[in-house]
Amino acid sequence: MTMHRSVPLHLSLASLALATSVLACDKSADVRREPEAKPTPVASGAVPADVPSVPTVLLTRGVRFVKMPPGDDVHALLRAERDKARAASREVIVYVGATWCEPCQRFHKAAQAGALDEAFPNLTLLEFDLDEDRERLVTAGYVSTLIPLFVKPGPDGKATSLRFEGSVKGDGAVTNIAPRLKTLLGG
Repeated sequence: MTMHRSVPLHLSLASLALATSVLACDKSADVRREPEAKPTPVASGAVPADVPSVPTVLLTRGVRFVKMPPGDDVHALLRAERDKARAASREVIVYVGATWCEPCQRFHKAAQAGALDEAFPNLTLLEFDLDEDRERLVTAGYVSTLIPLFVKPGPDGKATSLRFEGSVKGDGAVTNIAPRLKTLLGG
């Protein structure tokens, strides 16, 4: 009777990987290689046939935050970001939050985790921090009594009357914000 000792799969795979790496690094190993293919010239903008295609939707789908850089001309920043987002077929909302705001934290965390991607597959939030950006937000007309603040910017980058502010604290924050955000986007 032959006895077979079982080896855990992860150990046998690790051993195989180690053996392969040792052979791959050993110059004396008899490794036969296929002749290297010469790159085929490709027309500008074309993708070579041997490059796997990646659906663009995977790269751009879902809620995305764009932290607004410092600058005095908020309207110009918003126009530029709005144009970029529109060129990528994305909707744009100005979002004002703060690190100490619990509903903001919960919304941010849910969005970053992808929990809102299905409901908002093409949403770009142009993000401001109330504490860092208060003065320039007031000057630009993006003011509110409560946060988070969500505002649909106009083509000129100015705040429109399409907006909502505030939310409940606790577990219900995201479920309070999401339907109002959907309405704001016209959905």
